[in-house]
Amino acid sequence: MMHQMRAEYGAGGEAGGVRLWHMVRGSQSVAMCGRELDPAAPVREAVDWGRTAELCCHTCGAYFLRETPYLASEHP
Repeated sequence: MMHQMRAEYGAGGEAGGVRLWHMVRGSQSVAMCGRELDPAAPVREAVDWGRTAELCCHTCGAYFLRETPYLASEHP
């Protein structure tokens, strides 16, 4: 199963910028933590988890790590 990161906007929606990054399965707009996200919000590759200026959702991270086996070649 492919995962990607999807942004949650801050106050003011898109104009408020990214508040937090969540993990989603495939191209879904519902985060692994259950939060409904804007389907048009920015996305990033899963390998960018923890490498953003903004915080990442702790709950999404926990689910993602349990679902995805660690492969050294995918996590430089």
